[in-house]
Amino acid sequence: MAVDADGKHVARGWAVRRPGPVEEGALVRVAKPLPAPGPHDVLVRVEACGVCRTDLHLAEGDLAPHGQDTIPGHEIVGRVLETGRDVTRFTPGRRVGGAWLRGTCGQCRYCRAGRENLCPYSRYTGWDADGGYADLTVLPERYVYPLPEDADPAHLAPLLCAGIIGYRALRRSALPDGGRLGLYGFGASAHLALQVAVAEGATVHVLTRSARARDLALRLGAQSARAARDAPPEPLDSAILFAPVGDLVPTALEALDRGGTLAVAGIHLSDVPPLDYARHLFQERDLRSVTSNTREDGAAFLDRARRHGVRSTVTRYALGDADRALEDLAADRVDGAAVLLPD
Repeated sequence: MAVDADGKHVARGWAVRRPGPVEEGALVRVAKPLPAPGPHDVLVRVEACGVCRTDLHLAEGDLAPHGQDTIPGHEIVGRVLETGRDVTRFTPGRRVGGAWLRGTCGQCRYCRAGRENLCPYSRYTGWDADGGYADLTVLPERYVYPLPEDADPAHLAPLLCAGIIGYRALRRSALPDGGRLGLYGFGASAHLALQVAVAEGATVHVLTRSARARDLALRLGAQSARAARDAPPEPLDSAILFAPVGDLVPTALEALDRGGTLAVAGIHLSDVPPLDYARHLFQERDLRSVTSNTREDGAAFLDRARRHGVRSTVTRYALGDADRALEDLAADRVDGAAVLLPD
């Protein structure tokens, strides 16, 4: 564990310096002094960090950076090394998880209504503050989840964003009991959401361009798996668009039965083409977005993942290969979720 000349801990990992195509060096290796944990913070030694498509959007400039040389990564599994003076939930040695949402004001009307995901003052790990593409990171105690001590950290990491946001998208899709669900795109989030939906009695149809992803979907319990622009074999009660492809919105809406709901799960989406009211929205079809998550979403999903035996399919990379992991994600060469592990 490195320290600098002033005795501060040093995070060694990767940062976004000049957003652009990942194959052109958007990520650079860094060694950054870490601030001492604040009163309500924990210093964490990273055991694993999932690679999320949001990290790719940040690296390539689809999301404007909120700081210089920000270390991405918000699917963090690690062990507490130090605690701030007012930390009460965790002690050194405890395994914890750091996720995307890292702070809200607690005072606005959204926070007071239990909708902290809409807080105008929300902050995010790996965007507003350094994340988990490093060996050490500092996380706020109040936004950290306790994790099982005996599980493989690589399989836990994707649960902390892909799983949580997939769970919120599932709830936003208004899937009825025993309903017919369509998943458009089948990466890290979708392969976890599918397992929850199947365990809770849904029939799931997967629509995705990747033949390998279609094979994985069938192995995980999908009723069918077809190309992204194909029609599902039956009308859908609900659908979730995980692919950041706006021109799939009309395709998914047209696949809905009367009264169906489409939830768009990504933080970034390419332009949506004009919609035909009669074909796409009439007969009370709903189109909804999904914005971040609440801590309640996180706790609820992690509980369901444990009860339903949800398991991540992972492709492992050394931390030193984080740039290659993002390149593979961009090129759809990752089965399930990519996860970075200490060198």
